Amino acid sequence: MRAGWEWAKTVSLAILLFVVSRSFLVEPFKIPSGSMEGTLLVGDFLLVNKLLYGADVPFLHTRLPAVREPQLGDVVVFQWPEDPTKNFVKRLVGMPGDTVEMREGRLIRNHVAQQEVYASRRDIDFDPATDDFRWQRDFLAPGVDARRYHPSRNNWGPLVVPPEHYFMLGDNRDNSLDSRYWGFVADSLVRGSPILVYYSYAPDSGQSLDWLTRVRWQRLGEWIR
Repeated sequence: MRAGWEWAKTVSLAILLFVVSRSFLVEPFKIPSGSMEGTLLVGDFLLVNKLLYGADVPFLHTRLPAVREPQLGDVVVFQWPEDPTKNFVKRLVGMPGDTVEMREGRLIRNHVAQQEVYASRRDIDFDPATDDFRWQRDFLAPGVDARRYHPSRNNWGPLVVPPEHYFMLGDNRDNSLDSRYWGFVADSLVRGSPILVYYSYAPDSGQSLDWLTRVRWQRLGEWIR
């Protein structure tokens, strides 16, 4: 009887530690798409630091104090504004009050072209326009005529980032569903920042055990920058 009670206490403590750790410290995250290729790959499994920006307190609708606020260049995990049940990971490239734009695939922030060593642009000559960019007309910088505004993937803006919001782009600029398409990310949707890759494999639909046979050993333990 005593042994059973001790076992129950041990299991309960383990579950409690897991719940606390997942809620306030770190959370696993799997990369499902190639939008961050160059930095993160499909099949990467990440540990996300939730404490950095202030973790959510379950059921209380509040957050713990942040270690620091999100900064330019951070890789950020956040709830997708169009469906908060889904988490996205992108790079923060625009802070509240910033003016951001893109010309021929080059990001310009506050009228200064950015040197983005992490950005991948493989198909710069292909520059599709889409109706998804219509939302941008409400955030154009002063002096831009919305009636003559015709944005495309590689040429858009200038846009002014509103207060308490961020502008996010995928590092794979030619294949990323990001702020260009669906808008800014409210600071309340930010979940955390990835720390490292704890597991990685190259998915192959033709192999049922690809997660065992196609392990990317060189990526295990890689820090994310």
